[in-house]
Amino acid sequence: MGLKGFLEGGIASIVAGCSTHPLDLVKVRMQLQGEAISPSVSALRPAVARHEATGILRAEGPAGLFSGVSATLLRQTLYSTTRMGLYDMLKKRWSAPGDGGSLPLHRKVAAGLIAGGIGAAVGNPADVAMVRMQADGRLPPAERRNYRSVIDAIGRMVRQEGVGSLWRGSSLTVNRAMIVTASQLATYDQAKEAILRQRGAGADGLGTHTRVMNMKVDKGASAPYAGAVDCALKTVRAEGPMALYKGFVPTVSRQGPFTVVLFVTLEQVRKLLKDF
Repeated sequence: MGLKGFLEGGIASIVAGCSTHPLDLVKVRMQLQGEAISPSVSALRPAVARHEATGILRAEGPAGLFSGVSATLLRQTLYSTTRMGLYDMLKKRWSAPGDGGSLPLHRKVAAGLIAGGIGAAVGNPADVAMVRMQADGRLPPAERRNYRSVIDAIGRMVRQEGVGSLWRGSSLTVNRAMIVTASQLATYDQAKEAILRQRGAGADGLGTHTRVMNMKVDKGASAPYAGAVDCALKTVRAEGPMALYKGFVPTVSRQGPFTVVLFVTLEQVRKLLKDF
């Protein structure tokens, strides 16, 4: 049962991640606006800020909206499969026999915090590769990394920057994943249980259901950001407090569809695999 939870969560997460990848790419590009790179890019920034998605289509074509999709696929395979499977496993382990995995809300939140933190640590290498691949198109051709795939990205990072570069920004990733997983999964389960208590089991159907990683560090040179706090302080000093909320609208726009696709797909996969 535990392994089935990993499989169900992984399939649902891959479908949701790949289908909302263009929204995630726009979010990353907007979050990186204002970062010091080169004068040629700075000069282009106002137009890109107003029409980010249109700018990507115009400069890179429709395929540009799926830059880094191989990294998204690997990220969901590692991060989301781990967090969804662990959450399901902890729910079953902490619940009393025969109650179908039902837990009080505070225990669901605890399960989400643990599962999200471990999942983020496992998936951080793919997360770093994804951000870099998504951000590459905003750079002048001479400055692009031009990773061919997520495997090429991870291999080159290890060779050029060391193994530690794969976990760059992991403290931020882990903290975010703990909050997202605890709120997302616990809220869904709690709401679903409340609806089923009101309407009965027959209602269980379709109607119910970043800069630290992107920074380039040459060997022997100091990193632009020493960590999460240093990154936040430098960003606020250079661009103002609202810079911390760049990409907020694409983030919300992505999380809505991602969450709907995730849980609708998860419920359908559970039905398909219920006899296995």
